[in-house]
Amino acid sequence: KVDLASIMAVGKRPKGLAVTVFVNWLVKPFSMALFAWLFFRHIFSPWINSAEADQYIAGAIILAAAPCTAMVFVWSYLVDGDPAYTLVQVSLNDLMMLFLFAPIVRFLVSGASSLEVPFLVLLYSVVVFIAIPLAAGTLLRRWFISRHGREWFEQQLLPRFAPVSMTALLATLVLIFGFQADNLTGKSLHVGLIAVPILIQVYFNSSLTYALMRLLKVPFAVAAPGALIGAS
Repeated sequence: KVDLASIMAVGKRPKGLAVTVFVNWLVKPFSMALFAWLFFRHIFSPWINSAEADQYIAGAIILAAAPCTAMVFVWSYLVDGDPAYTLVQVSLNDLMMLFLFAPIVRFLVSGASSLEVPFLVLLYSVVVFIAIPLAAGTLLRRWFISRHGREWFEQQLLPRFAPVSMTALLATLVLIFGFQADNLTGKSLHVGLIAVPILIQVYFNSSLTYALMRLLKVPFAVAAPGALIGAS
């Protein structure tokens, strides 16, 4: 669904995109680093040792520095959002991830914990999980549209893949929880503790995004999905 060409429409309605980019890249990773450091290093220190705190801080930062794209279209649909604008927001975030994810994660992880994430590992992750799928999707999208037209692509082909993408997402979640079953059951207290700063940052960033959108008089159909994207 991601259409990089849609980014050319950014200048037509820039307010919603500006707020989303501001929160996603200048607020969320840093607020998550702050909340994670505060809770794991200090408030939860009686239950979490120093080595575990470093790992949890790093994990929280990596989570916050990668805006979600898989569920954004679902969220937009649930809040009756503007699907065309959501497409632009997702496309822009995907493009920015190529350049901002690795340096932000490296900077925050090394600053908030004693861990050092090799830059090459982050770079390879960006290439394998973002750049290659994004490039492949863009090329396939252009090929299908050139062969069959945009109307056929959007009205006939994309709906066929909707169940596939949802099934793949659910399968990924099942695999993640399956491989981490021992940690989830053996460290259930830690799972609960980890959820606290993550929930706080989700509510903080979604509220901040929506408040800024309303302050700038952005329509609800853009503000509501933007708030969910800003917190994802």
